Amino acid sequence: MPDLLLELFSEEIPARMQAQAADALKKLVTDALVERGLLYEGAKAFVTPRRLALAVHGLPGRQADQKEEKKGPRVGAPEQAVAGFLKAAGLSSLDQATIQSDPKKGDFYVAVVEKPGRATTEVVAEIVPDIIRRFPWPKSMRWGTGTLRWVRPLHSIVATFGAEGDEPEVVHFSVDGIEASNVTRGHRFMAPEPFTVKRLDDWMAKLEAAKVVADRDRRKEIILNDAKDLALAAGLELVEDEGLLDEVCGLVEWPVVLMGSFEARFLDIPDEVIRATIRANQKCFVLKDPKTGRLANRFILISNLVASDGGKAIVAGNERVIRARLSDAKFFWDTDRLNGLASRMPKFQSITFHEKLGSQAERIERIRRLAVELAPKVGAPVALAEEAALVAKADLLTEVVGEFPELQGLMGRYYATGENLPPEVAAACEEHYKPQGPNDRVPTAPVSVAVALADKIDTLVGFWAIDEKPTGSKDPYALRRAALGVIRIVLENEKRLRLMDVFNFAAGGKGGLSAFDSVRFSDAKYSPADAHQVMDDVIQAHREAGIDYKTAKALFDLLAFFADRLKVYLRDRGARHDLVDAVFALEGQDDLLLVVRRVEALAAFLATEDGRNLLAGYRRAVNILRIEEKKDGRAFAGPTVAALLKEPAEEHLAAAIDDVKARVSKAVAAEDFAAAMTALSDLRQPVDAFFDAVTVNDADPALRENRLKLLDEIRAATRGIADFDRIEG
Repeated sequence: MPDLLLELFSEEIPARMQAQAADALKKLVTDALVERGLLYEGAKAFVTPRRLALAVHGLPGRQADQKEEKKGPRVGAPEQAVAGFLKAAGLSSLDQATIQSDPKKGDFYVAVVEKPGRATTEVVAEIVPDIIRRFPWPKSMRWGTGTLRWVRPLHSIVATFGAEGDEPEVVHFSVDGIEASNVTRGHRFMAPEPFTVKRLDDWMAKLEAAKVVADRDRRKEIILNDAKDLALAAGLELVEDEGLLDEVCGLVEWPVVLMGSFEARFLDIPDEVIRATIRANQKCFVLKDPKTGRLANRFILISNLVASDGGKAIVAGNERVIRARLSDAKFFWDTDRLNGLASRMPKFQSITFHEKLGSQAERIERIRRLAVELAPKVGAPVALAEEAALVAKADLLTEVVGEFPELQGLMGRYYATGENLPPEVAAACEEHYKPQGPNDRVPTAPVSVAVALADKIDTLVGFWAIDEKPTGSKDPYALRRAALGVIRIVLENEKRLRLMDVFNFAAGGKGGLSAFDSVRFSDAKYSPADAHQVMDDVIQAHREAGIDYKTAKALFDLLAFFADRLKVYLRDRGARHDLVDAVFALEGQDDLLLVVRRVEALAAFLATEDGRNLLAGYRRAVNILRIEEKKDGRAFAGPTVAALLKEPAEEHLAAAIDDVKARVSKAVAAEDFAAAMTALSDLRQPVDAFFDAVTVNDADPALRENRLKLLDEIRAATRGIADFDRIEG
């Protein structure tokens, strides 16, 4: 079957746009072909700095013929309706239509319209110009007097179609005066003359001869392998950098790997600064000396041509630029160490963190206060946590971080170490920013944990207090990442924190408040539908601790945000979403570690026969209760009246419920969730026996009401563990 080759040849496409453009071209063209009934066997996109191309394999030579039935008016319809039908169907008379009968609507005319398929080249000539004109470049431009917008001036278009062994046909179309042809060009400097191409294999072979490696993955492979070989020959190791490899691959069509060097005196600069300098300014790779474990005074650069002098002039030019940039970096490094971290702290007073949240100095003070509060809870020395919180942000005003913002934190560690600050303080300067993503490590040192939590929680509480929460996909302050960071730090370090207490303190409360402890959710005054009353009582508890109503409500909302983030975190690790929901449905769940342990215990319990059977019995009880409550227009809430327990099975169930509730409450208080589940399993047999022996809807209204209350007591017993209504399966 024939293949389609399409190439769009232009000035240099920015490296950052190339991969996305290749994917877009493939999707737009293949979707358009399939939409028109042209199915294909495979497609592959190619991109180099000067060309965007697509090969589509196994296309049919033309579209299949189509038959379409057009329903017309009823037999005997007005002449005007019949004329409109004939015109729409392309018929000259009713003799060309058929008559079909419908038992309800009677006889009506039907026209069978045959639509012959078009040649694939015609379809391609129709769709490609439109795709080119509306191509989704992040940025585009116009040039000359034309109207076409493209990422850079478009010079030529190759479009050929044909089967292997045949001379392919040029697909004729034009875009803004550029005629499609079978002519392209090779490397800008080494093979600039035009040449003709046929299909994919011919195109790739001739481009290779013209010093162009069309396949992006192959260019990356050449760069990486040649760089490793060159480093190995020098007794060094390449410091691999996938992001830089992607970028330089998009800068060259014919990669040539060369090695340069710089003065050894620059090795006094931290390795990360050297690497950032060379990477940012010259897009070069650095090399490591395996004997020392540090960087060597060599670098790898990627040229786009084979130079007549073997690349000496190219290397020398890069060395001059890198020498100048490293001189700047050394000056920044020396200046920063000379002035010290403490000298920068007063400057934070004049730097705004957020117009509604004050200066950076005020934020640092809030972090200090919160770190001191958190230190005993995470096992950190208070004095060290306080010192670390005060200097953790100081490197933001250093010259090196000003030049390379991505080194914030790391440079703080270097400067703190150089000033002989305690190792725990130096580590916290770097680690308090972590984790910065789902794959980043979390801090484990207690001082680092205290400052990291303080930093993130202050951010969250502050932005919630001023109602700057994430909305939809927008999260300009990375608050979702901050919440996930808190969750990971707490869980992976197995730390116990009552989040509402911490939020209250961070918001300026008096501290020492156990907001949820002040509202006893097991008290009879709260029913499952009392969520708003619970929230109001918690908010009132915060107000008594010095937090205004608006802020207290915001903190309650922040806890709900953490619940959502924890659900996502646990689901990503295989936890059942319904179990997470079932535990979080219970009010007062603000200890993340206990929530996770409760979910794990619940999952283990429901995996047993007792757990599955109890869940089935629970659902039977709740379904009956809901039906009767709806019928009567009232709720049936326990406790039951002992004198109305007539049957042995209901007496046994009532006694079992009282015993289980007491044991579950005791086990949960001791945080022994396995024991709580064991206690809950003892309800299985009494529940089964109750439904086998007792008629709930007794003719006696008093007995019926008491038995419905007994069903509610089953629900109350399970709520010591989770909301079983939310459990699926």
